[in-house]
Amino acid sequence: MKTIKIGKSNLECSVLAYGCWRLAGTWESDHVTPERRAAGQAAAIAAYELGFTLFDHADIYCQGVAEAIFGEVLKKVSGMRERILIATKCGIRFAGDPEPGAPYRYDFSAEHIVASCEGSLRRLGVETIDLYQLHRPDFLCEPAEVARAFSQLKQAGKVREFGVSNFRPSQLALLQKVCPMPLVANQIEINLLHTEPFFDGTLDQCLAEGITPMAWSPLAGGVLGGRIGAAMNDPHHARKAKLNDALEAISRERGVSRSAVALAWLRRHPSGIQPIVGTTNPDRLREAAQAADLELTRLEWYRLMEAALGQRLP
Repeated sequence: MKTIKIGKSNLECSVLAYGCWRLAGTWESDHVTPERRAAGQAAAIAAYELGFTLFDHADIYCQGVAEAIFGEVLKKVSGMRERILIATKCGIRFAGDPEPGAPYRYDFSAEHIVASCEGSLRRLGVETIDLYQLHRPDFLCEPAEVARAFSQLKQAGKVREFGVSNFRPSQLALLQKVCPMPLVANQIEINLLHTEPFFDGTLDQCLAEGITPMAWSPLAGGVLGGRIGAAMNDPHHARKAKLNDALEAISRERGVSRSAVALAWLRRHPSGIQPIVGTTNPDRLREAAQAADLELTRLEWYRLMEAALGQRLP
């Protein structure tokens, strides 16, 4: 699979990333069965064999079980750790953590960032995380405290590079002003049904500052791959139907899956968007992997953008 550099770092990986949030097959850790663990391991191995070399995690995915399942894969597949990059995220705390009555919240305190990182390292069974990201903006964030935690983790050799997730341009700029190391990635929701980052300055900032935008939900939860259709009572049904027709037309013309077209649409942007593919179905994973070699023309790109917006550009 073709490769890219993450931001201004020396991290090099596949143009498509593999999202590991579904590896446990559930969000509830006490619902994870041996069968689900085995299926999660098989999915991660299938992605690796297809050429995916960046694996995206978060400490909250099934309360850490997804990271643990991936750690089992690393023990099983000889040489895999040396050939891949591991990304994970911190900063979200569930209700009841650490005591009953505690609310669901965000936490960028230095203590929590460091403790979360150490927990992820332990579950993954590795000594270093390649890319460590803050999951969702903390309203009580003290940038200097985050910078202190990042510096501590980097100096200890526990993290190579740092980034953020779901940050607005102003939030990223504020944190970067204080952090002594570059923030190399911003993981955001972006797809043909969620185009706001093209208009709110997020992608402009990534392009200007050499930050890699990593796209979560690049297929809009399966809708863009044709797996889930728009309901007739959906107020956006007509727009989604037109977009589906446009995707289908390019898919037939190019001889690839609709998923590949939707992912290639993201990759075509000059900011270097890296889609994060999260399916655990091997067939759908192979379909998605076609996007690594698919380069859409400018006409194809704008045809899809117009269909996504439901109107011609101004």
